[in-house]
Amino acid sequence: MEDLFAARSQMALSLGFHIIFACIGMVMPFFMATSHYQCLKTGNPLYKDLTKAWSKGVAIFFVTGAVSGTMLSFELGLLWPKFMLHAGPIFGMPFSLEGTAFFIEAIALGFFLYGWGKFKPWFHWFTGVVVGISGLASGILVVAANGWMNSPTGFDFVNGEYLNIDPIQALFNDAWFSQSLHMTLAAFTATGFAVAGIHAYMMLREKNIEFHRKAFRIALVFGGIAALLQPISGDISAKDIAVRQPAKLAAMEAHFETEKGASLIIGGIPDEEAKEVNYALKIPGALSFLAHGDFESEVIGLDQFPEENHPPVLVTHFAFQIMVGLGMVLMGLGLLFFFSNWKKKEWMRKDWFLRLFALATPLGFIAVEAGWTVTEVGRQPWIIYEILRTEDAVSPIPGIAYSFYLFTAIYVSLALVVTFLLIRQIKAVPTSLKNSGEMSSKSVISNS
Repeated sequence: MEDLFAARSQMALSLGFHIIFACIGMVMPFFMATSHYQCLKTGNPLYKDLTKAWSKGVAIFFVTGAVSGTMLSFELGLLWPKFMLHAGPIFGMPFSLEGTAFFIEAIALGFFLYGWGKFKPWFHWFTGVVVGISGLASGILVVAANGWMNSPTGFDFVNGEYLNIDPIQALFNDAWFSQSLHMTLAAFTATGFAVAGIHAYMMLREKNIEFHRKAFRIALVFGGIAALLQPISGDISAKDIAVRQPAKLAAMEAHFETEKGASLIIGGIPDEEAKEVNYALKIPGALSFLAHGDFESEVIGLDQFPEENHPPVLVTHFAFQIMVGLGMVLMGLGLLFFFSNWKKKEWMRKDWFLRLFALATPLGFIAVEAGWTVTEVGRQPWIIYEILRTEDAVSPIPGIAYSFYLFTAIYVSLALVVTFLLIRQIKAVPTSLKNSGEMSSKSVISNS
């Protein structure tokens, strides 16, 4: 395995695992806080049981996210020393602020987990909200750093030197808002449907149905709203990329030739040698409209860029199609949920309805992985867009393949441990509910 390929594979593997932990860590605290709010407002003990169950999941993913995120930061220095040498002083601010948000999240999570019966109820609830806000801020700051790689600003590049560094401008680069918005909605969509799918499965098994129904509804409200907003975010991102990274847009759409009134391609298999797309459905003028708001506007194709600067079209195009396709499926399921909640509440008790959402459990995270593939592979061959090539940033130290094998083993082990803990936690819910019910009965008898 060549060192460049091994380094890229290791980063892809690490990011692929970490992004799942990060998404759940960003979103689950808001589910937990919503359930806790319902507990305080209604006094229903089921909401308290749900809050405690979800808080344990938040703790699991906080720890695993911290571990995988720390490993990623080490890998940046280990695999890409030239990149960190030049980029570190420029985009170090979002990482330092992310560290601050992480510490706030850790403190607030400790308060929440051990604050039952020790804090005033609403202050205790507030600590859970802080966990969510700080986790969300942490994710946005990291995405802002990635946005800088796609839209490098905050410095002057003169004769190979990085001068007049402005960390604030680097933080608020041209890509940070569109990428952060898209990633935040994706995290809520993926986590919302995954959590709802697990609870739908438990309802199908007729395990503590009322408990899981409440969890199902909370998760889908968040996930469904995010799924319905995601196309707006996607449109903002597409128009932004059309201006800043036209080569990436061309690879996403397998758009080989510059033309006016460019067609939107759905599906298809790109042939990079023949510069054409086979078996595709084409919608005339739609790409021009989506990219520039005009059906007749010109869309730049890959023919405007040297061959050595072309992103891998096949991978980028397939990943983009998967992301958009699954996003549309989840948007449809979101509409189905809200319609059933409005007009057909009895559907939520039907097996076919629950099976649909149970089957959709992994779809959001598959879409997230595909989206990050588009972001990273579509930027190639640049690690800093149009400034530093990926092959020039890789470590000169030999043996990176062995590091890839080691980190693969670590991440696979981490995934297995997390899976085991989550399965055990899900299976423990009936026991905790039973114990909670027994305690409530004893309390009533004692008070009587």
